[in-house]
Amino acid sequence: MNVEPFFNYLKDEKRYSSFTLTAYKKDLEQFLAYCATINDIRGFEDITPKIVREWVMIKMSEGGTVATVRRKLSTLRTFFRFLMREGKVKEDPTEIVVTPKMGHRLPVFVPDYQMNNMLDSEELQGGFHELRDRLVLLMAYYTGMRRSELVGLKDRDVDFSGKTVVITGKGNKQRLVPLADELIEDMKCYLELRKEVGGEKHGYFFVTDKGKPVYDKFIYRLVQKYLGMYTTLSKKSPHVLRHTFATQLLNNGACIEAIRELLGHADLAATQIYTHNSFENLIKVFNKAHPRA
Repeated sequence: MNVEPFFNYLKDEKRYSSFTLTAYKKDLEQFLAYCATINDIRGFEDITPKIVREWVMIKMSEGGTVATVRRKLSTLRTFFRFLMREGKVKEDPTEIVVTPKMGHRLPVFVPDYQMNNMLDSEELQGGFHELRDRLVLLMAYYTGMRRSELVGLKDRDVDFSGKTVVITGKGNKQRLVPLADELIEDMKCYLELRKEVGGEKHGYFFVTDKGKPVYDKFIYRLVQKYLGMYTTLSKKSPHVLRHTFATQLLNNGACIEAIRELLGHADLAATQIYTHNSFENLIKVFNKAHPRA
């Protein structure tokens, strides 16, 4: 993807300083390097608002200041306006991307490609131990469960026929969340292998290699281990997977009210007043918006 005409335009027509040109070149190189990791991108016309938004959020999650990220997004806006003027693209993918506000940091999340690399890795293939670890990651990613909710999950909370799970959250408030087919298949395989360690007597869903219920530090260390292996995030905790769940739904068109209900939040300052959605609508939102549903 040739960007030289853009910089000639900035230098010769816009008369940008050498300092500004250097900053723009660095920003654009970083963005195009990210685009190169996405298989479906063959040219500028393949770049979508979702890709731009994800890149902006990655920069924020890596510790970039709001001012720096705003400048990077400004670089992309200038670049795509130039491409539209030259007839290289028909639409500007930055047009509907909201500029981060000063004083606010976005939640840390795992990008699509890193999440897929982790979940499909050889380290998570094998026997009970590997399947259990993968299922913990999958469950957090597919349902947005908190660490305490993963620990407290019981066999009776899972309804395979209805493809749902009852999650008991803060204040013992319960919510119903749909289960994707991939997740259900792994859950059934896990339960078969769990019989070998005798972990079904106490009723808790997730167990250690010795068949005892998992605990908070167990889940934290498990998630930290794999996020450390497959991501570049500075923060590596189960809550990152919860943020990833919400971020992916939002990026793929789910309304904020539905996301809040799926997360079990009674109140969020960044959202409108709590809206009751029927469970049928939540299932439609989940199936349409989640990238691996």
